[in-house]
Amino acid sequence: MIGWAILPVGVIITVWVLVKKIRRADFRYYVLLAVVWTVIAVAGDYVFIIRLLNPADGYYQLDVYLYYVLMFAIPLIVGWWKSTATRRPSS
Repeated sequence: MIGWAILPVGVIITVWVLVKKIRRADFRYYVLLAVVWTVIAVAGDYVFIIRLLNPADGYYQLDVYLYYVLMFAIPLIVGWWKSTATRRPSS
């Protein structure tokens, strides 16, 4: 249940970091970022939660899979938005 409570906060922070702190407009950079963030999320969960804590009820449930999908999709969405915004002519 805690995953569902933390997920919206994590999404908001992720979008904020991508919009405010990352200044690149190249979409390829965001593809790389999506892959790296997803690999870090999966590897970190495996090492620090599965191997170290060995949860009795299992760890991989819908909220975790959604988290992985969002860690991949959010950088792609923001990167697409930023790359198309830089190509649009200003009025």
